Amino acid sequence: MSSTLLEVTRAAHEEVERLERLIVKDLQNEPPSNKDRLFQSHRVGHMIDTIVATTEKLIEVYEDKDNARKDEIAALGGQTATGTNVFSAFYDRLKEIREYHRKHPAARVVDANEEYEELLKEEPQIEFSGEEAFGRYLDMHELYHQYINCKFGEPIEYSAYLDVFSQPERISRKLKLTRQYKEYLENLLEYLVYFFQRTEPLQDLDRIFAKVEGDFEEEWAENKVEGWENGGQENGHGALQNTVIDLDYYSSIEELMEVGPEKLKEALTALGLKSGGTIQQRAERLFLTKHTLLDKLDKKHFAKGSRGSEQNGVGMAIQQTDNGKDIALMGVKLKKLCSLLEEVITRTKENVEKKQALTYEEMEAEREEEETQADTESDDDEQQIYNPLKLPMGWDGKPIPYWLYKLHGLGQEFKCEICGNHSYWGRRAFERHFKEWRHQHGMRCLGIPNTKNFNEITSIQEAQELWERIQERSGVNKWRPDLEEEYEDKEGNIYNKKTYADLQRQGLI
Repeated sequence: MSSTLLEVTRAAHEEVERLERLIVKDLQNEPPSNKDRLFQSHRVGHMIDTIVATTEKLIEVYEDKDNARKDEIAALGGQTATGTNVFSAFYDRLKEIREYHRKHPAARVVDANEEYEELLKEEPQIEFSGEEAFGRYLDMHELYHQYINCKFGEPIEYSAYLDVFSQPERISRKLKLTRQYKEYLENLLEYLVYFFQRTEPLQDLDRIFAKVEGDFEEEWAENKVEGWENGGQENGHGALQNTVIDLDYYSSIEELMEVGPEKLKEALTALGLKSGGTIQQRAERLFLTKHTLLDKLDKKHFAKGSRGSEQNGVGMAIQQTDNGKDIALMGVKLKKLCSLLEEVITRTKENVEKKQALTYEEMEAEREEEETQADTESDDDEQQIYNPLKLPMGWDGKPIPYWLYKLHGLGQEFKCEICGNHSYWGRRAFERHFKEWRHQHGMRCLGIPNTKNFNEITSIQEAQELWERIQERSGVNKWRPDLEEEYEDKEGNIYNKKTYADLQRQGLI
């Protein structure tokens, strides 16, 4: 039943839609730990890869290069070589369906949702070394040993290597052009790419590198690549100093003789030098080029009819420039990866420095503690807090005890109209608010002093009525004629009764 091309097309579209819904559902859940985040990213990445592969198959079906889809649609419409017979095609298809169910009577409809839901519980297998701690740290010990045992490296500690491996500009260009450095750079780049793909599976590294290569080509054409400003040649004879044999590996003629006569002959021929003589003579002749320019050598060393450096040096220069360009591009990619993994590199440095002060037993105990803590955090996040009485939360994020809730009346709400109908939960908070700025500001706006007489008063009307009664009791509103009755003299000055009488007795008025 599912062998027809149209049914395969329909099933492919259904699979794509189901996977899209699963991706949305999976990404809606916030992973509680780094391990769960990695599992989620790899699950989503796997589903995206499946969608891409299925979509490519659908494109091939719709292109219909063999006309199979066209023929099947025509057959459904009853088109045959003799003409169109819709009913015959219908009954043939009906007969086919009945025959299928007769042969498979136990066939049932399978709910694909259950199968796809299992994908959300899948824990992909991700390979990490013990040092990498499931993607938290880098494990660069092999690269470190390769670095310190090469001519371009230096004898430094592992912690110091983590600071310098991301700085290829520290190495001189002459050492960069060696085969040793190129192999080291290839291994370093390969490890970082593999680590990045394991920890960030949803990142499109190919697109990132495509942009890096585009920018690199522009900078290389303009001689602006850091450390390669002269197009891969440190000086005018940089390209001529390297032959098929890397002379940087050899410090004496005896060491160079171990290469063999054939390779020495090939190297001499490439430079246009005489290739005859004993193996020692060949080694001596080739060793001269390590510290001497070809155009400075005596003409007796060159083969007859050879143009020397003019003829062979140009070809070697082109080859060396291309080699330098490849190494420069790998260096740019390395710096880009280090910027993407900056947080991991910093975390690795801190971990290495911390381990230097711990014994092996302490490191093992700490590792087990981290694993236990990660599992505990995951379990705590999954548990829901049981709080049927809706008690207030304490400092630890859990409900406070019920007896404490009843003792302090934390469930009782008090509102204060003077404070703008602000709510206070609990008796203690309500009593304390009378001395707070909010209540004092409200009383000042009413023109009433905030004294102990107004404690427990929360209504504006009650506060105003109480203030009037206090004023009456203190005699503020009582008529006092000696102070409030006014008199006027001949000059029009106004005095109260007491002052007017005193001035009159003194004869001043």
